[in-house]
Amino acid sequence: MGRAKQHLIGQKTECAKCSLIVCESNRAGAALPACPTKAKQEILKKGLTKSKRPDLREFARQAAIQQFDSFTHLPEGRVARSSRIEETIQFAKKMGYKKLGLAFCSGLRGQSELFNQLLEKHGFEVVSVCCKVGGFSKEHIGITDEHKLRGPGSYEVMCNPITQAEILNDEGTEFNIVIGLCVGHDALFLRHADALSTVLIAKDRVLAHNPIAALHVSNPCYRRLAEAKEETTI
Repeated sequence: MGRAKQHLIGQKTECAKCSLIVCESNRAGAALPACPTKAKQEILKKGLTKSKRPDLREFARQAAIQQFDSFTHLPEGRVARSSRIEETIQFAKKMGYKKLGLAFCSGLRGQSELFNQLLEKHGFEVVSVCCKVGGFSKEHIGITDEHKLRGPGSYEVMCNPITQAEILNDEGTEFNIVIGLCVGHDALFLRHADALSTVLIAKDRVLAHNPIAALHVSNPCYRRLAEAKEETTI
């Protein structure tokens, strides 16, 4: 790593700025002082200890096996072969789950119905709950007319991710799958769900729910965001 890169890494953890990537090899000794592989020894031990807990070890082991199984292993190298939907179904089977939770956005109801059918065809019991469950007005969380999508005076139903999580908790789901919950709503769901959860679809209204597309075209199309001043409204 040249000096131009080194100066980007200070005392906080900044793995996204690192080009050494010693953590993906056995070259931990080459890590910079601020690298968590070198600087966070106690936390590393704590995390590894948790990974070995009986309630997490098998989950972690099967996740690693799922990673392996998602490739075709050829003499010339690995070739990806499983979509995210296939991986989700395969992993749930590896774990022996019977009852799955589906927390979905009402805007992706059609896709959620199709996925629900797939899960049932693969033998799972599915508990699905929509983000608008309860039909409560956004006014319950302090939304006023100026922030209503349908305009002043309209009755607008709030997204209810905490209740989505509580319903899946109440019905005893073993593993939850998130489809298209809004930024923030997904965080609230994940915080309150008892069962471990995965995200099948990350909402992106502009890019057909494919957020990474913005990074693939970041140089010409999103330069204005990188150059924007803090006070600029996006």
